[in-house]
Amino acid sequence: MTSEAPPFWWEKPDWRARALSPLSKIYGMVAGRRIRRAKPPAIPVPVLCIGNFTLGGAGKTPTSIAFAQAATAAGLKPGIASRGYGGAFSGLHRVDLDHDSARHVGDEPMLLARHAPVVVCTDRLAGAKSLQDAGCDFIIMDDGFQSARLHFDYALLVVDAGRGIGNGHVFPGGPLRAPLIDQLVRTDALLKIGTANGADKLVRNAARAAKPVYEAVLKPKALEGIADRPLLAFAGIGDPSKFFRTLEEAGAKVEQTRSFPDHHPYKDEDVADLVRDAGKDGLTLITTAKDQVRLLDGSPAVKEFASRVLVLEVELVFSHPQTALRIIRETRDRARVRSLKRS
Repeated sequence: MTSEAPPFWWEKPDWRARALSPLSKIYGMVAGRRIRRAKPPAIPVPVLCIGNFTLGGAGKTPTSIAFAQAATAAGLKPGIASRGYGGAFSGLHRVDLDHDSARHVGDEPMLLARHAPVVVCTDRLAGAKSLQDAGCDFIIMDDGFQSARLHFDYALLVVDAGRGIGNGHVFPGGPLRAPLIDQLVRTDALLKIGTANGADKLVRNAARAAKPVYEAVLKPKALEGIADRPLLAFAGIGDPSKFFRTLEEAGAKVEQTRSFPDHHPYKDEDVADLVRDAGKDGLTLITTAKDQVRLLDGSPAVKEFASRVLVLEVELVFSHPQTALRIIRETRDRARVRSLKRS
């Protein structure tokens, strides 16, 4: 699977989705069967899975951060198990903010590790066990919903309110990772991020399936030095347009935008182009925290550029303040029941 989602995935189904439908059917059958037959191994501590229905960005990273913060505030010791997309490690690795870089462990684990211990490993079970051995008593599994590598006690699937599930087709004809019905069956609740209506059909489907639907928005932490400047905003994330919308909704003056592929490793020529374009019109450059992590991992010229770029920090804010705590409690309750059944 590619991290660069074709634009037609997020549009009304057209001839491209229809032409790829035979491949989508085959892929969906395999993915759906894997989900239906899954009997993944478990660990004693509670596991909360933060996943999404589609390929591409939906908001899993800020959601995982929000739950790590909520678990810590509740007196727990959360740990995050991540696959570490884009990193160089093939085994098990505990993220070290002082010595690791996005090139080694991936950009998302570097952000997550600011809030809780993070283990990067393609083997979710091994990663979770490592966190448990390190003293963590609540595991947040960042992605991995469809992989069936580790039993989770609660699955919260994140959806972007604007994009929803795109054209509704399974990969490669669309962004779905597996048939929607197979994914909904294993979903415990839906988290809609944003206020747009692109996910309304999915929300209705979830409601008909008796799945709770929670809501949240991404809000800038601070706008000092941003609100009054004309900006050139750039991002290499799953959905750069979401970042641009966040700026505009916060009242920023976004004059130009530049989009890069998700997890894009910035090169000297990239930053030279950005500096030239911003300079021509007297614009201030601004990007995301996730992009900043990769910029700081670049060449000396790219690192110097990173020191001069504004960064918009955002946080996930739930519509109901007790949402995260409620889900954490339910996850722990289910783990206790699971433990009693084993004994």
